[in-house]
Amino acid sequence: MSVSEFAKNYCGKIFKEDGANLESTDPEFVELFANFAFDDVIKQNELDDKTRHMAILATLIGCQGIDEFKVMLPLALDFGVTPVEVKEIIYQAVAYLGIGRVYPFLNGTNEVFKERGIEIPLEPQSTTTRENRLEKGIQTQVDIFGEQMRDFYKSGKEDEKHINLWLASNCFGDYYTRKGLDYKQREMITFCFLSAQGGCEPQLTSHASANMKIGNDRKFLINIISECLPYIGYPRSLNALRCVNEAEKLLKGEKE
Repeated sequence: MSVSEFAKNYCGKIFKEDGANLESTDPEFVELFANFAFDDVIKQNELDDKTRHMAILATLIGCQGIDEFKVMLPLALDFGVTPVEVKEIIYQAVAYLGIGRVYPFLNGTNEVFKERGIEIPLEPQSTTTRENRLEKGIQTQVDIFGEQMRDFYKSGKEDEKHINLWLASNCFGDYYTRKGLDYKQREMITFCFLSAQGGCEPQLTSHASANMKIGNDRKFLINIISECLPYIGYPRSLNALRCVNEAEKLLKGEKE
């Protein structure tokens, strides 16, 4: 077996340049992985290169693949993912993974940016203030999930209401309202965060539904799952597929 020409042309010398020189130490593995991830998978789906690499970056954050993230980030930049888009993916990940798991990706990205001569900090992307973040966050939830989210921030038992308020003001008001990514891109990367970390199937089903509501249809989500499978494996990918199927059933039920 050898690495296919398609895979070679796509990923170039990635395994030689990742610091480990896997082509020298693990040539058989490189053939297996490269032919699958950079040939079979890419030929199967219809994602454009930029979307593909945004999904991969979000998935690697979700599964805590910091070493692979630093390998793939230069490739993502080469395929058109902008520095602003990279930072927005990382910033939004904090709402779904927490700073404890995202901090290494901030540092790793800054290292790659400096190596590439990308000046940091980047231009500010925030569009909200401390005064209007709740209002803007609520509207964002409504835009994505539907009118039923209008008063969701008020729901819950008295001692837990603040969590739903933070969901509106912080997750959606602070992050989703930022420039750099649109709603469809933000919901796509959220889907990747949740599917990659596992154990979040209720939230993954909810966000699969949200994706479909705003135009990231079933076919698109299956393409995303397929593209990210080499990075998170079959169990979590199959769980994500199940959540998409459940979300599709729920949406059909709402329409009937």
